[in-house]
Amino acid sequence: MAHDEMTGGAFPPTAVGDPGPARPGASAGVPDGGPRKAAGRARSARLDSLTGLRFGAALLVFFNHVGLPFPHLRLLESDSAAMNLFDVTGNAGALGVTFFFVLSGFVLTWSARDRDTAPRFWRRRLVKIYPNYVITWALALVLFASVYTTTGTAIANLFMVHVWVPDFEVFSSVNQPSWSLGCEAFFYACFPLLHSWFQRIRAEHLKYWIVGVTAGIIATPWAAYVFIADKPYFPGASLGATVSAEQYWFAYNLPVTRVLDFALGMLVAQAVVRGRWFNIGMVWSGVLLAGSYVLCSHVPFLYSQRSVTIIPIVLLIAAAATADIRGTASWFRGRTMLWLGEISFAFYLVHFIVLTYMRKELEGTFSVAETTGLVALGLVISVLASWALYALVERPITRRFSSSRRARRAAAS
Repeated sequence: MAHDEMTGGAFPPTAVGDPGPARPGASAGVPDGGPRKAAGRARSARLDSLTGLRFGAALLVFFNHVGLPFPHLRLLESDSAAMNLFDVTGNAGALGVTFFFVLSGFVLTWSARDRDTAPRFWRRRLVKIYPNYVITWALALVLFASVYTTTGTAIANLFMVHVWVPDFEVFSSVNQPSWSLGCEAFFYACFPLLHSWFQRIRAEHLKYWIVGVTAGIIATPWAAYVFIADKPYFPGASLGATVSAEQYWFAYNLPVTRVLDFALGMLVAQAVVRGRWFNIGMVWSGVLLAGSYVLCSHVPFLYSQRSVTIIPIVLLIAAAATADIRGTASWFRGRTMLWLGEISFAFYLVHFIVLTYMRKELEGTFSVAETTGLVALGLVISVLASWALYALVERPITRRFSSSRRARRAAAS
């Protein structure tokens, strides 16, 4: 999942002496007084629209889990209603996670600090994500997961290495969304090297890199279908996902293949900053994304997980960033959306625990109206719990421990 380099949105390389948003009408990287000035002006803009979009992506994952017709999540009594809901939400989680991975690469590149070091970067990332991760890991174990989770699997999950094991019971263990944090940990480990590498790419060559990485993402399912055995099927086979756990893991969970999503976000950020991006706007990007989501229901399962939606996702992220640079109107920059975006990481980690524990405590199944009310209640509880986790843990720890005492004294002097 994407998490901002600094709390409260995506910021320029340094928070000290922030020159403020770009002037209205300025376009991303369009030369105005030279490419260096244009790039500097672009990176000085707050990307508040991307902060707001984060909650939208997290909400897609929430509704995907609501719609899974598995016993530990299903609330609907009617089989037809349950399957109709799954038909609508079945690919929402994959869309949300892919969006987060691309967004993470984009935002971290945007906010990269010119004189930063790898250890400082890794410290900030660890402080940002790990306290929330540990708390939700422990909460999931206490409330439900300890009953069926082995000690070895729980420990692997705690240290975010479970995603490297091609066993569904391991990479989806404890708090199910946690697998994506194992991917993000790998992305963060790679970021300093990738960032240094991508900065050396000539601006006019960025398009070739972007096309090449996109082609790699689209081709990943093909490789899984051709080179990996398709049986025994993983648990999703009953819902039409007729692939093996190894195929699914390789195409969807494996950090080495998912780092392509992250790298694509990094390259697109470079293109936007350097004025090498053709912006089609948020409206058309949103239309294409909606159309690609519908198409996901008509392609082989592994292609639906990211290949079909990857181009519209990139277009929307770049369009939202460009809107913020230009100062044009964006509904995602509103106060409520910014607040929801700030708590979205906590929401992502908390919501599955809320839904699973609620299902555990409720007896029987329910009508459509009753299920709607229960889902709304689960959403409200998830938001409130996320707010508490953000306000009491994530924000104070990030502010206190993101830099060493020595660095803080140097900055104050």
